[in-house]
Amino acid sequence: QVQLVESGGGLVQAGGSLRLSCAASGTRFRFNAMGWYRQAPGNQRELVATITGGGTTTYADSVKGRFAISRDNAKNTVYLQMNSLKPEDTAVYYCNSDVYGGFLPRGTWGRGTQVTVSS
Repeated sequence: QVQLVESGGGLVQAGGSLRLSCAASGTRFRFNAMGWYRQAPGNQRELVATITGGGTTTYADSVKGRFAISRDNAKNTVYLQMNSLKPEDTAVYYCNSDVYGGFLPRGTWGRGTQVTVSS
């Protein structure tokens, strides 16, 4: 059974940084493309960034140049470094264990971690 545990969220001022982590178990982690998504109140869940097993990355236009996704296959963990945060980045951030085609989440979801950016 695949399990994902996100951590690292919190409250930060605009312009600040946070690093999110997603620890995975019960999956062929190093073969799977992993992804970060977010959902703000009243909005649909949206793609933030994905990374393939080989390290190829994709980003939403809204976070390009500010966020960086990475993975450590030895630790079964994927990270999201978020810099120059904006109030509009406020959302619950979720990790997905199997992303298809660089955007389609088809795996297990974690419970999410709240990120709040104050102005």
